[in-house]
Amino acid sequence: MKGTRPLMNDEIRRVLTCFDGTFAIRNRCLFLLGVSTGGRISELLGLRLRDVYQNDAPVTDLLFDRSIVKGKETSRAVPMNSDGILAIQEIIKWHQEQYGVPLTMSRPLFPSRNGQGTQPMTRKSAHLILKDAFKKAGLNGKLATHSMRKSYAQRLYEQTNDIYTVREMLGHNDVKTTQSYLGVNYTKLRQASEAMSLMADKPKGNISTSVGEAADEILFGELVRRGYDPGEMVNKKGIRNMSASAVA
Repeated sequence: MKGTRPLMNDEIRRVLTCFDGTFAIRNRCLFLLGVSTGGRISELLGLRLRDVYQNDAPVTDLLFDRSIVKGKETSRAVPMNSDGILAIQEIIKWHQEQYGVPLTMSRPLFPSRNGQGTQPMTRKSAHLILKDAFKKAGLNGKLATHSMRKSYAQRLYEQTNDIYTVREMLGHNDVKTTQSYLGVNYTKLRQASEAMSLMADKPKGNISTSVGEAADEILFGELVRRGYDPGEMVNKKGIRNMSASAVA
């Protein structure tokens, strides 16, 4: 969904505590698997038990098959981290308790409340469930099911600093689409903003030094723009003494 924002790690942890009711485990596992694999909501809801649980164990690589991915995109495999594996373990146990054993491997991984578990949850239901969890967690901003996918993209990029790896894991055909997913990281933005502060590492009351340094930077930039060689001029006159004549 266009314009939705990703979640920070502390927000993800808060949301995980905000599911309740008979289907709380199903809903929590949907969210945890979403932020751990970057799957679209349609892809997650298209999963079957056989896609995530094979040979009596969670898969180590989750395949989003061509039959459930968007548009002309191809199948893609996403490595499962510990969170994703935990989500699978919990949802499998929930299936066993809810519907009995042996497991019906063709059953939707995230079944609807209706149909004895034979029908997948709808996108509308998933949206309402997550919207309620976001509200209970006290989060603001534009949040929706797509926030899970954007959260995965943001977190993976922070770990790899490789936009092409992120593109591959998301299944994007064009890296420009991936770029649009990588919104502003406000924690890093705040740190960067502070790092630019002229007063950041200066003793209190040393304003003149900071302002002087800033003036020097501006002056050097202006000299270069006008075709002067600042280094040569400093050697001859000293930058403070020649400032008036050079930029007058």
